Amino acid sequence: MGEGSSEIISYVPGSFQTPSFTTKETEALEHINRRIASGETLGSIVDFLFDEMRSIMPCDRIGVGFIEEAGSRLSLYYVRAAYEPLHLDHGYVADIRGSSLAPIFESGRPRVINDLARYFDDHPGSESTRLLLKEGVRSSMTCPLEVDGRRVGLLFRSSREPNAYGEREAALHMAVAERLSQAVEKAYRIEELSATMGAYMEMLGFVTHELKSPLSSIIQLGSSLAEGYFGAMEPKHREMLERILKKAEYLVSLSNEYLNLSRFESGSARVDRKRGDIVADALEPALEIVAPQIQANAVTLEKTFERTPLLADFDAELIKIVAVNLIGNAVKYGNVKGRLRINAGTTGNAVRVSVWNEGPGFPETEKKNLFKKFSRLQTPELMGRKGSGIGLYLSWKAIQAHGGKIRAESEHGKWAEFIFEIPVGGEPSP
Repeated sequence: MGEGSSEIISYVPGSFQTPSFTTKETEALEHINRRIASGETLGSIVDFLFDEMRSIMPCDRIGVGFIEEAGSRLSLYYVRAAYEPLHLDHGYVADIRGSSLAPIFESGRPRVINDLARYFDDHPGSESTRLLLKEGVRSSMTCPLEVDGRRVGLLFRSSREPNAYGEREAALHMAVAERLSQAVEKAYRIEELSATMGAYMEMLGFVTHELKSPLSSIIQLGSSLAEGYFGAMEPKHREMLERILKKAEYLVSLSNEYLNLSRFESGSARVDRKRGDIVADALEPALEIVAPQIQANAVTLEKTFERTPLLADFDAELIKIVAVNLIGNAVKYGNVKGRLRINAGTTGNAVRVSVWNEGPGFPETEKKNLFKKFSRLQTPELMGRKGSGIGLYLSWKAIQAHGGKIRAESEHGKWAEFIFEIPVGGEPSP
């Protein structure tokens, strides 16, 4: 990955005659075909290449890199070597423009450097060469990886011996690269998407966390103002302020959902199971949170708890999130002045909680859309009611994390019921 060019660098001619491969080399190439066709991970394929090809040509190190940033940068994706430590490893990036890599991409021809020490004397600014020399590498061979005529990356092979590679090794190296190209790009794009999703969730968590605190302060100050702590207010002014507070409370609720989503999606959410009472530690606190909505909609609340305490091993915060989502949805999507029933008991070796409400419910055809991320039921009765499509998905994630089950039933136009079960002892229920 050095700068410029010199007589030390050999670009194997595009018109060179490909030698006839030996039986052993042909068998190795066929074996590579089979491994790639089997759908193995890129890491396992590169590991196989390293082990299989060392008996055919000099190889103390092998690596795969991919083009990033619209073709301006190369990033090392995977490296395997016969020695430690590695100084030029996974994640290393190098600019392509102006480097000795550029002609490889432009010509599609392999490059061989058989004396890295001399090359570094001529190109002392090459950081990657300095790192390879630090590992004891003396020869390197590089060829492009292509998919449908697009050059998507590079395959590197290195030796600690000088003058290790010639046209025969380059031809075999190119034959391997041809077989590897599509498999490596697919694997890389999947990982790239995964990394992008992780970065998105991290940003989402940061933004929602930063929004939550000032919104909470606005609500606290606005409530104090509405309650007359700073002097009496005209009724019309108080009414306007209360409307503002309701919108701020909605935004806090939304930010909480996105914050919880980012924790689950990033893997930072942990299940901290402790022995506790489902009623006292999750259901009652959830009811306190949703109480203003229940009162505002004049909903009649009916509670039936088999016994208290209702003991189980569970994460109180996560189950409280589930309860808030289910009870809040029951109020939001239920009838004004309707009934809300919450039942809690045991079934087999699990605690069972159900939340039932009078309301439009949902048709059987819409059931498949429940518990999906960002999914909302497409029924006329519910489309006009605010919702993010996150709450039920988070509830499903939380119950899954407990080894439990969650489901929903409904009679369209009359009622809906959401039920979850979690194992009493923290083990998955049957």
